[in-house]
Amino acid sequence: MQRKIITTSDGSKTIHIADWNEQYHSKHGAIQEAYHVFIKSGLSLFKNRDLALLEIGFGTGLNAFISLLEAKSRGLNIAYTGVEAYPITTDELQQLNYVSELDAENFEEYFFKMHACLWEEPTKILDHFWLHKQQKNFMKIDNIEEFNLIYFDAFGARVQPELWTEEMFCKMFQSLKSNGVLVTYAAKGSVRRAMQAVGFKVERLPGPPGKREMLRAIKTK
Repeated sequence: MQRKIITTSDGSKTIHIADWNEQYHSKHGAIQEAYHVFIKSGLSLFKNRDLALLEIGFGTGLNAFISLLEAKSRGLNIAYTGVEAYPITTDELQQLNYVSELDAENFEEYFFKMHACLWEEPTKILDHFWLHKQQKNFMKIDNIEEFNLIYFDAFGARVQPELWTEEMFCKMFQSLKSNGVLVTYAAKGSVRRAMQAVGFKVERLPGPPGKREMLRAIKTK
């Protein structure tokens, strides 16, 4: 599939897939979306503790990098698992501008270390942040009560409807510990109903720029 780097409305870059007319992040602002959906609505619920975090769609590494930047101020020791079926290329990585847009030049080496570390091997990025990248189809995830938080950042249901089904959310429910949280940019009624059908308590929250709503799901059992 043809892919190209584009600039989103907040100045940060993302990858556009022409065949699907789909982006890795919101065209209304990649960094803004990441902070609103995954940090404000997810990571901010946790502080001063060890945190096991699963990301569905490691992609450009933006969500992981921001989580690393936020971890120390929140007193978090994060074990971050990022699952990705199709890793980005070195050329694409070099065109991303997240370090400069986040004023995070002091952490630049850690952003590139995230992408350079081996797949399938847990790697210490910083003392308080471990990364375990896994290259596989999302439907092959089979963790049981392992994670406190899930960033569900798969491509949208319009292009990959199989990732937004009861079957998929059952896997997510099973992989979370009790009181675990899943956050996603999506807000479709069919997605919300699929989450509820497998046992999640689902909240509608105000969405990031360009979206009216988003969803947060909690495993209360």
